[in-house]
Amino acid sequence: MFETITLPVWLFALILLFAVVTALSHVFIPPVRWFLRRRLERAVARLNERLERPIQPFKLLRRQDMILRLSYDPEVLAASQAYAEEQGIREDVAHSLARRYAREIVPSFSAFAYFGFAIWAARWLSTRLFDVHVVRVDDVGLSGVPKDATVVFVMNHRSNMDYVLVTYLAAERSALAYAVGEWARIWPVSRLFRAMGAYFIRRRSRNTLYRRVLARYVQMAVAGGVTQAIFPEGGLSLDGRVGQMKLGLLSYICEGYDPKVREIVFVPVSLNYDRVIEDNILIRAGQSGKRRFRGSFLTGTAFAIRWVYRRIFGRIRKFGVAAVAFGKPLPLRDFGSTPDVKRLAAELRARITEGVPVTPGPLVAKVLLGGARTRGDVIEAVRNDLAALDAHDAIVCWPKDGDAAVDRILRLFTLRHIVSLNGDVITLRPRAKTVLPFYAASVPELSERDSTIQRRELSET
Repeated sequence: MFETITLPVWLFALILLFAVVTALSHVFIPPVRWFLRRRLERAVARLNERLERPIQPFKLLRRQDMILRLSYDPEVLAASQAYAEEQGIREDVAHSLARRYAREIVPSFSAFAYFGFAIWAARWLSTRLFDVHVVRVDDVGLSGVPKDATVVFVMNHRSNMDYVLVTYLAAERSALAYAVGEWARIWPVSRLFRAMGAYFIRRRSRNTLYRRVLARYVQMAVAGGVTQAIFPEGGLSLDGRVGQMKLGLLSYICEGYDPKVREIVFVPVSLNYDRVIEDNILIRAGQSGKRRFRGSFLTGTAFAIRWVYRRIFGRIRKFGVAAVAFGKPLPLRDFGSTPDVKRLAAELRARITEGVPVTPGPLVAKVLLGGARTRGDVIEAVRNDLAALDAHDAIVCWPKDGDAAVDRILRLFTLRHIVSLNGDVITLRPRAKTVLPFYAASVPELSERDSTIQRRELSET
């Protein structure tokens, strides 16, 4: 028993390594984890004191716990059984697939990553690229939303900058949970998005089991009071207009709605830009009729280099105005205990469309398409349109230095080879045929706006 045993050095090192790992996992790591968890809880408590809508406990659950909770949800288990019968496979195989879907969907929210990095990065990027303006906020309506209600920000999707811009502007209200598509599943970006609380979805999946797992996660998050931010168009606008609403996420929210448990309040958010960064990609996709974006790492790098070059040499500093309007909150109880999803989607789309701000870039694009070919003609046409929009209570984001704003947009269009300037004479270049309509489409036609307002008034009476 006390005899000496000779071991190779490599085997002794391996045994020692196992001993160290075991000691760390059973003796040292649990107290450290408990200590860090307590510090995190205190930090979140202090953070919740300044947030308008505190971070809910559901959002702070460990990712592994949330995956187990979702995987063994009764509805997911029933869906696994039905899927197994449909596909002719064993139930344990179907449930294993459901767990894989749960791991794919569930985020791993980090308050430090969101409020320590994401908010700072969103603020820095938004203010460096654009002059950011919040042109309307229904403070009375938002302050009247019950504290225990789940808020769902519903937005039009103009650019991938929407995620960044709304995250920055909502920083004092709450931490948002986004649904992001396949494009964000690239490592290491995917880790950052998960840490920010985003959950991944397969937008084109028709798998019934996957859809049930996704639906249950959305319903659990909404029932847990997690503030949501969704783009119901299902993708970026290819023509500059607010597209038709996809009913997927909205239907999941409505299916799980129980007014006795928690109220759900939708807040329409309308966004517009003088310059949509990925406009060329979107226009080409719209022309081809296929939602396949041809962007790449090289094109993105080239774009960033051109922007830095222009900033260094003072040719252009920003991409103009980015404007956001927060509309009147819409409680789901207004649609009854079993809401009509199509009616809800139509109402949200009408409110978002009505609230899209008119910014200098789109308005100048509109008057150029209308035939203005000198600087003076553009300024006069812009003034006339602004007066007409103001008379119809349209939401306009226009700088005080109106003529200078027109000059900035013309200079931006010139740098992008959309127009050419010879003194005060403006000539449209070939690219103008596709680029200008993309921007002008976001400016409301006054007759269409009148009919929208009339329909709204009739529905309210």
